[in-house]
Amino acid sequence: MTSPEIEARIRALPKVELHQHVDGSIPAEVTWELMRHYRLHPVETLEEMRTRLELQPGEEGTLLAYLDKMHYPLWITQFYENIAKVTEAIVDEAAAAGVKTLELRYSPIIHTFAGLTPRQSIRAVLSGMNHASHRHGDMRLGLIVIAMRQHGPHIAKILARQAISEAQHLHARVGVVGFDIAGPERGNPPRLFQSAYDIARLGKLGLTVHAGEDAPAQYVWEAVDRLGGQRIGHGCAAAEDPELLRRLARDKITVECCLSSKRFLEAGVPVAICCDNTTVSRTDQVRESLQAAEQIGLDAVERIHRAASAHSFIRPELALKDTEHDL
Repeated sequence: MTSPEIEARIRALPKVELHQHVDGSIPAEVTWELMRHYRLHPVETLEEMRTRLELQPGEEGTLLAYLDKMHYPLWITQFYENIAKVTEAIVDEAAAAGVKTLELRYSPIIHTFAGLTPRQSIRAVLSGMNHASHRHGDMRLGLIVIAMRQHGPHIAKILARQAISEAQHLHARVGVVGFDIAGPERGNPPRLFQSAYDIARLGKLGLTVHAGEDAPAQYVWEAVDRLGGQRIGHGCAAAEDPELLRRLARDKITVECCLSSKRFLEAGVPVAICCDNTTVSRTDQVRESLQAAEQIGLDAVERIHRAASAHSFIRPELALKDTEHDL
């Protein structure tokens, strides 16, 4: 099969995206347009702005440089209508890449500096997702609320409660389907956030945990044993722990990867091919799936996307049941 034929099959494949951040996925053109509208642009051209939003050659492999790319969008995503607008644009881009199941994840607290409450911040991104859903009726959409580790366990508990108030299974619209922690791992072990995860579990939210990206495998163990994580974000360190791999495989705990690790696949661990931050990494689901196909083959990539759909936290049947009960 030729490269154009492989790309055509990848583009036609109904893809599943389970790990994509709002802040790092806003199209550069949209950030530029809003910055110019508010006369906040620090440079004079879109191309110059791209260098501040997208990882440049020579910056790869540096986590600090990577995270730096997410600062500028925060200048304009402090206002309800802007958050809704950028979210719509993200969904539109995912739809263009053939994504049929899209879970966006979002940290409400870092969008409250201009006065929004955490719940208003959550509602803003859901507004964008709901508006976009009218244009893309064949997409399944859901939001995962993130608590940042550096803000501490108490803020995480507050956010878990706010997330439940907008849970998709309590409303007849796109809503919150999951809960997550992210941010600096070292010194902020998962066990500190057990109470927040207990709340999220009681609220019937799916549980995912950023773990093992910049910390040892012990953090992944804690994410599974103490927090009850059903999915693990990145989980790189787990690949070096054979016992942990067996545990993830046994309990069918999905690892959300930027590129599927052969080691996870060989161990029977469920994986999902994920973009993380499409703008910062200058990627999309087509590109990620093509790169994965080069490593593990096209048939394997198609199987991964089909299987990943079953690990999504989006459960329309639960929403219907609860909505009927409320009525």
